[in-house]
Amino acid sequence: MQKEKLFIEEILSQAGVTINGTRPEDIRVKDDRFYGRVLSDGSLGLGESYMEGWWECGRLDELFYRILKAHLDEKVKVKFADLSSLFLSFVNKQSKSRSRIVADRHYNLGNDLFHSFLDPYNQYSCAYFDGVDDLNSAQVKKLDLICRKMALKQGDRVLDIGCGWGGFARYAAEYYGCRVTAVNIAREQIDYAREFCRSLPVEIVECDYRDIRGTFNKVVSIGMFEHVGRKNYREFMSVVYRCLDDDGIFLLQTIGNNQSFERGDEWIDKYIFPNGQLPSVAWIGQAVEGLFVMEDWHNLGPHYDRTLMAWNENFQRAWPDLRSRHDEKFKRMWEYYLLSCAGAFRARRIQLWQIVFTKRGAHQPTCR
Repeated sequence: MQKEKLFIEEILSQAGVTINGTRPEDIRVKDDRFYGRVLSDGSLGLGESYMEGWWECGRLDELFYRILKAHLDEKVKVKFADLSSLFLSFVNKQSKSRSRIVADRHYNLGNDLFHSFLDPYNQYSCAYFDGVDDLNSAQVKKLDLICRKMALKQGDRVLDIGCGWGGFARYAAEYYGCRVTAVNIAREQIDYAREFCRSLPVEIVECDYRDIRGTFNKVVSIGMFEHVGRKNYREFMSVVYRCLDDDGIFLLQTIGNNQSFERGDEWIDKYIFPNGQLPSVAWIGQAVEGLFVMEDWHNLGPHYDRTLMAWNENFQRAWPDLRSRHDEKFKRMWEYYLLSCAGAFRARRIQLWQIVFTKRGAHQPTCR
């Protein structure tokens, strides 16, 4: 164990992190099994040992910012990672038969959980802190930014792929006079969205994106593409192409990776977003080649850091009301998820993209 401890201490020192140090970003080890677990299981062991209470950290976001900025995850490899990545390259983890796994295990955890830390429009995606500091205003800024980029106007027929709790659909119908068809496969979100958008020209449809039919002036997908998977990117884009009018506009908002990785973070895959995969610039480019013109590519990555920090603050405040339905291990899992992701955006390891597309020959939108 002493050799393992010395190795971990040496690696973390390269990121300015000290074991049992006094700064907020330092790791305080409470169970010495932590060292062997991290060396044997990498990211998965780090996250699970935190969930079990084997270590503490005053600022998980700063810890992960330092770890990822120093590329420590590339220096401590998980065994068999290359073999598993090769296997994943042949498997469609996001096929239609498997697409509901993430809905059942994450999005159907309970509306009370998500609404405890989200804004009134229930936006479970990056906000836009443009001249504002509070989450609620920043989410409205994001919704309006998307509407303006798509040049929404009264009477537009809008398709919202992966509509969540119906926040964008409601906003577009209320403030831009659009008729929205919003699709989703998560039952709890669907039930809530139908009530949330009642009396508005919004239809909430339980439907896999592959089964969407109809034609629309505008198409939007906000924070859903992360669940599509590389093997399905071309099919997703072909569905959008089929549904979009020749002079229409398509806006895609997605988290993105700086590199094309088949394999994502093991802990996130197991506990938060099973079968998720972050696209790269190259993969998105391949998926739209011959279909769309890329009109605008806007990186809002730093805004996601602020969004996640605001979500965690809200979650911590709401915890006394949530603890009757979720145990302490769940709380540690959720804060680890939110704060580690904030650190990843802060380190510029992952990005948040809003991309505007049109069909070839279409009028160029203003975008921004």
